[in-house]
Amino acid sequence: MSLASLARPALAGLVLLSLTGLAPAGDVEAGRAKAQACAVCHGPLGLSTAPDAPNLAGQPELYLAAQLRAYRSGARKHEVMGVMAKPLSDEDIANLAAWFAAIRVEAQPPN
Repeated sequence: MSLASLARPALAGLVLLSLTGLAPAGDVEAGRAKAQACAVCHGPLGLSTAPDAPNLAGQPELYLAAQLRAYRSGARKHEVMGVMAKPLSDEDIANLAAWFAAIRVEAQPPN
């Protein structure tokens, strides 16, 4: 299977998302300001400070936005995140997703 044949479905998905309006278009700086409330558990740069909170830095923007919408609607359950996500607007969610996705992380395999 060629690289071109693997990339075609991904490109088609991105085009479809952009046509349906589901592609995030968040403002990174607005997300950075809004993320101050997230820092208690997820750290100021999206690297978790709590043992049961995931790292958000570097996660895909679409994924982050989808998870925040799921918490807001109650489709995804978590006592704290349900409360935190409930008042978020679609714009807030897009901005937060843009901020955390914009943070670059580096992975290193063990020695």
